[in-house]
Amino acid sequence: MSLFNMGDKAYVMLANGRIFEGYSFGAKGTKIGEIVFTTGMTGYTETLTDPSYYGQIVTQTFPLIGNYGVNEDDNESGGSVVSGYIVREWCSTPSNFRCKTDIDSFLKKYNIIGIHSIDTRCLTRIIREEGVMNGVITTENVYEKKEELLKEINAFSIKGAVDAVTTDKRERFEAENGKYEVALLDFGEKDNIRRELVKRGCNVTIVPAKTTAAELREMGAEGIMLSNGPGNPAENTEIIENLREMKEMGIPIFGICLGHQLMALACGGRTEKLKYGHRGGNQPVIDLKLGRTFVTSQNHGYAVVNDSITPEMGEVSHKNANDGTCEGVRYKNFPCFTVQFHPEACCGPKDTAYQFDEFVSMIKSYKEEK
Repeated sequence: MSLFNMGDKAYVMLANGRIFEGYSFGAKGTKIGEIVFTTGMTGYTETLTDPSYYGQIVTQTFPLIGNYGVNEDDNESGGSVVSGYIVREWCSTPSNFRCKTDIDSFLKKYNIIGIHSIDTRCLTRIIREEGVMNGVITTENVYEKKEELLKEINAFSIKGAVDAVTTDKRERFEAENGKYEVALLDFGEKDNIRRELVKRGCNVTIVPAKTTAAELREMGAEGIMLSNGPGNPAENTEIIENLREMKEMGIPIFGICLGHQLMALACGGRTEKLKYGHRGGNQPVIDLKLGRTFVTSQNHGYAVVNDSITPEMGEVSHKNANDGTCEGVRYKNFPCFTVQFHPEACCGPKDTAYQFDEFVSMIKSYKEEK
């Protein structure tokens, strides 16, 4: 028996004019975005609810998606902001003791257009060889509006991503017997960052992305957490300026993903767009201090340029074992370290969760020295 219902026709068209025909699931309509791929074998709910995918049409390289259903307890945010979803096969009859609903219903709930039964291996090869490119996912006849859509595709760019996903108010989460006060700057945070901190005795207050150093000082923050998030880091000039002031406060700072990139820019470093990015749960990263390689979960299209981290600024602490790109920075003149990967990964490897332990240890030392 087939694992999916064929459904109505749907299409994906790339900026180079290549068209893939498949079948629709999820919502109906037309959406333009940046087409990317992720290699995760599990964790599709976490992928779909990761705010870092804002403006992107996500391709799953694993051929079967949806077989264990959806349980929204696994969500990494309050919803989904992906622009579209591409899979080889989707399972309409999931089986798992935690399953609450199926992936088709999930996509419809959040108005996400999905397409199945296309050659995702071919699509992935194109992105790997030519680089990430814009495209459209649609349940309308793409051939009838091909030229018009190509103009829109080629004019598209992701703008205002952090503003689109950040919170507009503070939200506090208290740990049992909480010892430390941590401000989590929400650039598109994944909920598991907050959970990992609370688990370690931190009272966490999630704050808007453009919160200032003065506001954090007024809150009595003893640690500053810079979250992951979407878009081009260099676009966030106001946040970068705020971080320049925060690093003068002497409060321990830990940055993940976009937070890592923004802090590098605030200190005079540079970022660059990668050809097709790192997205998935199997990225090898070398901890240069420990001399060990860890398997990490990642989701990013930009990276900090290694040689832009000067000795006066700090040192590159981690590198990607595949391509040598910067995966971490340890700063010299203020208490801060940042990583490009996701130590809070869920669903994903937990090899690097020790990063949170180090951050909490820094906060403890800061409080004792005050």
